[in-house]
Amino acid sequence: MSDTTTNSTATPTVEVDTDDAGRGGLRRVLARHSDAVSTGAALLIFLAMVVYGQLAYGRIIQYSTLSNLLINNAHLVILAVGLTFVILTGGIDLSVGAVIALSSVAGVMLAQQGVPWWLVVAVMILIGSTVGLVSGVLVEFFEMQPFIATLAMMFLARGLASTLSTVPERLDPDSPIKEFAHPFKLVDGEKVNDLVVTPGVMIATAVVLTGLFLLRRTRFGRTVYAIGGSESSADLMGLPVRSTKLWVYVISGTLAGVAALVYTSRLGSAQNITGIGWELDAIAAVVIGGTLLTGGSGSLLGSVIGALVLGLMVVLITRDGGIRPEMTTIITGGILFVFVLLQRAIKGRRA
Repeated sequence: MSDTTTNSTATPTVEVDTDDAGRGGLRRVLARHSDAVSTGAALLIFLAMVVYGQLAYGRIIQYSTLSNLLINNAHLVILAVGLTFVILTGGIDLSVGAVIALSSVAGVMLAQQGVPWWLVVAVMILIGSTVGLVSGVLVEFFEMQPFIATLAMMFLARGLASTLSTVPERLDPDSPIKEFAHPFKLVDGEKVNDLVVTPGVMIATAVVLTGLFLLRRTRFGRTVYAIGGSESSADLMGLPVRSTKLWVYVISGTLAGVAALVYTSRLGSAQNITGIGWELDAIAAVVIGGTLLTGGSGSLLGSVIGALVLGLMVVLITRDGGIRPEMTTIITGGILFVFVLLQRAIKGRRA
């Protein structure tokens, strides 16, 4: 009698930790939608500031506050849009503040000489485009680092503005350029609580919508993101890397000229010291909005929210009265620190 041995292959049982799987899925979702996460974080900070201001000081959630926030920061929003294009490619533009000084001083002086207003506007914008073009040529064709190229253009533009004038230059009271700051009432609220916009705010809105279309709906925008992700890979794919990098600096310079027009029309004057540090404010707005300084990831809407966060910070400090104005810089630095850490965390999860 022979023994029959039956060999059975047992299938090992694998236990899946649903908590780890859930956390891994969450990390993948956060990495895949990092732009939305960063923009959402900026929006949450903005809403938290609104709630805090309303509870602490009152009269924050009202038409007049929104109107002043948009009108007073329209130029910063325009600058942030231009810087978003540049930073998405992994570049930087330090010249935009000086471009505002040069464009505004030159424009006001031309207006004082009786030059037609439309020609003054064209010259102000063209000055910005020219500075941006030179920066782009230095970066792309002379292979200079963006920091050095735009720093050189910053000193050049600031020096030219000081050469033109070292005293405040004022527009005539009836100058047509001031019409860009003429208020239009959209909602008639109680007493002075009206919702008001100006042509400057409309220009900023048009700039944002155009920027969104270019970045999200055109080959140019996809190339901007691709360059920031990996310039060598974008080049191997046959994308127009060289011309795109040139154009982002032209866009940044042109929008600096537009911002000069919006700001000068509201202030009614220009000076060679106008715009000092504004390039840093615009960069801060872009970073707070979630755009990586290394390029390749970011949101233009986030940059707009970042600009409004900085503007609302000034409003809250002014309302408080007991906080010194220098605290604005310290608070901005703290917010930037938090967002840089957030960016590093998101980038690490993506890797």
